[in-house]
Amino acid sequence: MLKETYPYYLANKAVYANEDLDVIDKYSGEVATRVALADADAIEQAIAAADASFEAMRKMPAYQRQEILNHCVDRFTERFEEFAYSLCVEAGKPIKDARGEVSRLIDTFRIAAEESVRINGEVMNLEISPRARGYSAMWKRVPIGPCSFISPFNFPLNLAAHKIAPALAIGCPFVMKPASLTPIGALLIGEVMSETDLPPGAFSILPASRDGADLLTTDDRLKLLSFTGSPDVGWALKARAGKKPVVLELGGNAACIVDEDADIDDAVERIVFGAFYQSGQSCISVQRIMVHSAIYPELRDKLVARVKSLPMGDPKEENTFIGPVISEKDAARLESWANEAAEKGGKILCGGKRDGVMMEPTLVENTPKDCTLGVEEAFGPVASISTFDDFDAALAEVNDSKFGLQAGIFTRDLYKAQKAWDELDVGGVVIGDVPSFRVDNMPYGGVKDSGLGREGIIFAIEDMSEIRNLVIRNKDR
Repeated sequence: MLKETYPYYLANKAVYANEDLDVIDKYSGEVATRVALADADAIEQAIAAADASFEAMRKMPAYQRQEILNHCVDRFTERFEEFAYSLCVEAGKPIKDARGEVSRLIDTFRIAAEESVRINGEVMNLEISPRARGYSAMWKRVPIGPCSFISPFNFPLNLAAHKIAPALAIGCPFVMKPASLTPIGALLIGEVMSETDLPPGAFSILPASRDGADLLTTDDRLKLLSFTGSPDVGWALKARAGKKPVVLELGGNAACIVDEDADIDDAVERIVFGAFYQSGQSCISVQRIMVHSAIYPELRDKLVARVKSLPMGDPKEENTFIGPVISEKDAARLESWANEAAEKGGKILCGGKRDGVMMEPTLVENTPKDCTLGVEEAFGPVASISTFDDFDAALAEVNDSKFGLQAGIFTRDLYKAQKAWDELDVGGVVIGDVPSFRVDNMPYGGVKDSGLGREGIIFAIEDMSEIRNLVIRNKDR
């Protein structure tokens, strides 16, 4: 069960400042709990505390940072079901998906613990010409400084963890604004971190209004901004960030190509997962399905039958596959997008209707390119399906998008797999599976409107650090 109220965390400490933020059970629509909401003064205090703590954080030995991360791993494991239940309530995430996210939270912190003691540099020979005789150099990574993090609603635990864990590993204090719709996951992480001996001010986790995001963007004491969320908001924040580096993990309308040599049954099962798990509310959810005409009728019919069989309902029930989307407004938007596609010449093969926050899993055949579903990110259980005859043309179709996060290719042809990797303008290509696949140590991110930079622990550590060079002259050489 959830507590009646939750504090925010200011400079490592729980603060029950108010009960101003209602957290809604996304399935029932009732208030599940109340959370303290930070104002501008609290955010200013948090930034000042992070700035003051940087000296202690950067001097903390690696083994101590590792101990803190390992403590978090142990406590997350002990509180596994509590964390999963909170996701089920605040995000409407089916309980099986919620448990999967808690497992990924644990993986992410475990990877960070491992990497915290192997943040290495390099010794370099500078004697590349006579003028550099007697010179050598070495470089190391040092933490960039206090960071600001803004995390989204769809993965309240793990996408917060992908910012918090590498910051702890390298030694960067931070201030985080979790999504107001789903703040509890990040606050539970904060509760566990408050049990450790992190220096005072090392972290603050502050649910706040959108104005709070602006404060976390513009303050020069914060040396890096990492944002995960919508493209419109992300690029606007980057424009106001000033000199600080910005990492953006934004949206997508991920494509999946199924070539004629694919295992049809396997492809169907993976596409069902990729398009509809956690009600399609993932940046790498399968939205565009392109199937070779030779196998299209069989795959389409099997896919439609499988989608129609997906259990919908209360996310707390063990057999639920499709739970609520994040709001009734989003459900209405998805229904309107499916209807628009049908009105412009597409065909709704299954689904297409909603009941409150519950949107039926929906497949639209031959979605026209001039409708919203064809070009924007659905971020819900709605996908389109079409045919192709030429593999190169299918690759071009994948690239014909303002997004470029990940793509999936079902093929047994090594040369086609290589070509997809070479030609697709995306951040990642997944062969033999859907683009929705992610392991938390791999480089993850997109190009074009899908973002800037990469997550994955070692890649985030690189973003949260600077290279400091040392040159040594030996006058006797």
